[in-house]
Amino acid sequence: MIITIDGPAASGKSTAARLLARKLSASFLDTGAMYRAVTLAAMQAHIDMSDEDKLLDVMEKSEFQFSVTDDKMVVCINGLDVTEKIRSPRITANARHIASCPKVRSELIRMQRQFAAGRQKIVTEGRDQGTVAFPDADIKFYLNADPVVRAKRRLTDLRAKGIEQSLQQIQKAIEDRDKSDKERTVGPLIPADDAVIIDTTDLTIEGVVEKLLSFVKGDSHSAKS
Repeated sequence: MIITIDGPAASGKSTAARLLARKLSASFLDTGAMYRAVTLAAMQAHIDMSDEDKLLDVMEKSEFQFSVTDDKMVVCINGLDVTEKIRSPRITANARHIASCPKVRSELIRMQRQFAAGRQKIVTEGRDQGTVAFPDADIKFYLNADPVVRAKRRLTDLRAKGIEQSLQQIQKAIEDRDKSDKERTVGPLIPADDAVIIDTTDLTIEGVVEKLLSFVKGDSHSAKS
């Protein structure tokens, strides 16, 4: 069974996917961590983030390892744990360059499918999981929320990590990322035609997970495998 959860930044998809996977005893795939890892590798190599060939070259020359420990995606680059490092605002701001690179996206999608292969159940989250990476997924969700609410959520997360940014800065970054994600030519941020759309603006994360779980259990008879 493959369950996809797509949506814009801070819509709650990562936390919801992780918690849903735990309740279903399924594997969890955080594709955002993959994009961030490539972003960090490119920034450390000091290359032009708009040069697609150089981005691909950095990706091919770096060794990326993705594993799940205690419901958390652990990311290593060339043997070094960068799980926390990839969550910095600078990495977040530059991830859009990687997301807009067709060759890199293609390779990342291959890695995502490889990660999912052989697993009995998987919950995967991102921006194109139900539309591009796993178009034949058993159940697809698309989460969204008001930009101001999403900015407040991101502010809370950053403060918890000791990172200070203004709400205005965060909201602008989110709106810029939304625009970039929706307008890119490859894997744009759109709901899959058969996705269940959930507005998380007025929901707690527990409420979101409850909705997802209720739908999964109610539709389990329609799963392909």
